[in-house]
Amino acid sequence: MPVTRITLLQGYSDAALRQLSGLLQQALVAEFSVPRQDCFQIIEMLPVAQRVFDRHYLSDGRSDDFVLFQITAGRPRSRQQKQQFYHALCSALQREMGIAPEDVMIVIQFNTTEEWSFSGGRMLAQEAL
Repeated sequence: MPVTRITLLQGYSDAALRQLSGLLQQALVAEFSVPRQDCFQIIEMLPVAQRVFDRHYLSDGRSDDFVLFQITAGRPRSRQQKQQFYHALCSALQREMGIAPEDVMIVIQFNTTEEWSFSGGRMLAQEAL
């Protein structure tokens, strides 16, 4: 039940955004145990001046193509699942869209079902998962 906010530079076409969204969803399903229909993403395209980031902090170098994925997820995943997800997403973005792995930053936060209401003001019950 992740929700992902994707922040990237202005200028991507609708087709490229659909492709980016699809690659993220494929990696979540394959490596993060997310049901295929569980897809909630917000994509923000911002001008250069509204994206402030260090080009070299803990990286070999980021370009203007820098993409940030902020994922809020329910149940925690293992260290291995997270690492496989990071690798799968970066590999797919590089292979399919030419986005360098150095330009991909992923941040994951976990919480409990009590922090989720998918619809109607109803708290998500643990049993629903």
